This record gives sequence, C-alpha cells and structure tokens, in this order.
Amino acid sequence: MAHKAVFLDRDGVINEVQSGRVGFVNSADDVYLLPGSAEAIKLLNANDYKVYIVTNQGGIGLGFMSEVELMQIHTRLLELLNEEAGARIDDIAYCPNKPQDNSSCRKPKPTMIIELAHKHDIDLKRSFTIGDMRSDIASGNEAGTSTFLILEKDEVIPMIDEKYVATSLKDAVKQILQMG
Repeated sequence: MAHKAVFLDRDGVINEVQSGRVGFVNSADDVYLLPGSAEAIKLLNANDYKVYIVTNQGGIGLGFMSEVELMQIHTRLLELLNEEAGARIDDIAYCPNKPQDNSSCRKPKPTMIIELAHKHDIDLKRSFTIGDMRSDIASGNEAGTSTFLILEKDEVIPMIDEKYVATSLKDAVKQILQMG
C-alpha cells in the first residue's frame, strides 16, 4: 500500500526566514528552527507519515549561494531537527532556478511533490502540503494533496485555495493527527 506523506515548505515553516536573526537562508549559519517545528516533524514520524521538504531555492540561480552551500544548509537543518527532537526528514527536493525563469520545477508547479511521490510510493490523496505562501498551496492542490496555509497569529486573509489554516507547523500537525 502506498504511504501517506506531508510535504513541507522549508523557510517560514520549519526554519526562520526574514526574522530578527536572519534575512534569507544562504548559509548553514542562517539556520534557526522555528519553535515546535522539530517536535511537529517527530510527531509525523511517529504516526507513520513520510516527511519531505519541497523548497524553491532561487538564491542559487540568482548567485546568492551555490548548490554546495545549499547541501550544507540542509545538513545543518537535519542535524538540528535530530538534535532537538529526534525528527527525521525522508527526502528533500529543491528547485534552484530564479523566480523569473518560469521553471517547470518551481512552485506553484507541482513537479517536486509529484516526483517525490513517484520515487517513494506516496498516496497523494492521503497526503498534505504545508506552506506559508500561496505558491506552496497551489503546488499541493495541483499535486492532489490537502493543504495547510500557515498564517501569523493575527494575520487574516480570505481563504481562496487552501483547505486548512494553521498558526504554525505544530498547529497544522495537531490538526492532521486529529483527522486520523
């Protein structure tokens, strides 16, 4: 039987971006976990969800970092998740192309999710995509997953495409686990 999975955007969902400590994540020194994100991923691991990161990394195409630096960032992220909660990411997909390239791999296109689903035998109908931007939601919807948009606590925007809304990754995971 195919697996159920959660596809996570990286920046703004798992780790800080444009916060007081970090602008954009262009080196391993810029990686700071958001509160509760490691525990949330560990909960997914413990409840038989495969967990994947799908992330646009236009900084590579724009020359702000290299693919080697991106690998260092991901290595650091995986170390922090493991150290903080024993959390595991099953695979990471990224698109290195510039935002203006209209690339086939960049979200809002569903390519990264669909490729991970094929590679790892994932049932997209039983899976979720969690992100903090409309492009994350559009990607998840087009791939056939349910979607969660993470909003700031006081942020109010009209629901357009997302099926669910949460205030953090931990909040989204609690809702997923309550659904069964």
